[in-house]
Amino acid sequence: MVKQDSDQSRMVQRKKKRKLRKRVFILLVPLLVIFAGVGYAISLYIKADAAITDSYEDDGREKSKFRDVVVDPNVDNVSILIIGVDESDHRANEGNSRSDALILATLNKKDKSVKLLSIPRDSYVYIPEVGYEDKIAHAHAFGGVEASIETVENLLEIPVDYYVKVNFHAFVEVIDAIGGITVEVPYEFWESNSEDKKNSIHLLPGEQVLDGEEALALARTRKLDNDIERGKRQMEIIKAVVKESMSASSILKLGDVIDAVGSNMTTNMTFDEMTSLVSYALNGDGLDIESMTVEGSDYQPGSIYYWQLDQTSLYDVKTLLKNHLELESTDLVKKSIDVDTP
Repeated sequence: MVKQDSDQSRMVQRKKKRKLRKRVFILLVPLLVIFAGVGYAISLYIKADAAITDSYEDDGREKSKFRDVVVDPNVDNVSILIIGVDESDHRANEGNSRSDALILATLNKKDKSVKLLSIPRDSYVYIPEVGYEDKIAHAHAFGGVEASIETVENLLEIPVDYYVKVNFHAFVEVIDAIGGITVEVPYEFWESNSEDKKNSIHLLPGEQVLDGEEALALARTRKLDNDIERGKRQMEIIKAVVKESMSASSILKLGDVIDAVGSNMTTNMTFDEMTSLVSYALNGDGLDIESMTVEGSDYQPGSIYYWQLDQTSLYDVKTLLKNHLELESTDLVKKSIDVDTP
């Protein structure tokens, strides 16, 4: 009888131990997941810090001439000029390439909103670097990033606080890294790939998932429409990239995205300044992005084609961006006196 009681006691103890181990295991699983996630986040942080630090280039400006004081993106509304170039070994044009895309982003800290202005590359504007009017895309060929910033500031009469210059190789690699993007292709077309192999990309109309080379072809082409429509497509592609990059399925691919961007980007933003913009993406209501462009018309006074900006549309865009940055109108009047003009 004593032995039977002892056996039952041992069985009860074993069951308690099994239950305890099960509970411990149940508690350990989420802890391990959390620790793994924290470890991955730390490794991404370190990787991003290194990539952006390597991409940093001092543009020689303490601040824009439209600013009285140096801005702090942690507390101030700021603007970022995104310069897309197609510099490659096979084109042998590094350092004197034209800008293939110019997009000015204004960021409002209070609203956590972003406005994206696509400036048509053929826009006929005054370029201070050379002292005459030409296509805005030529500013980069004349004087690099500095000339592009000066031209955009002169055109819009607002500060360009930061710039991000991205080679189109990053465009292809980032989209491939996140597994492609879903966008609407407006019509059937053939286009060259990133190595300039003619008609190597063939797309049919409709919503579909595009890889990097296909998305680049869509961003480049304007054979069947114009620069305005191309600018609109480029911004839709940017939105698609942002949306896919922020999705749960892309979290584990962020390391590849950092590698792709870091090796194909230069910027005057430090890592701390760039990380201060993360709050826009973490906005509880979702990232609020509004895209726009400057309307205009075809202009060909001789053998060269230009896009003549509509002055009313330009004024409306300037006003909208100034309001979004919450710039003082009196300060703008004062600063406009110092702007280079023909």
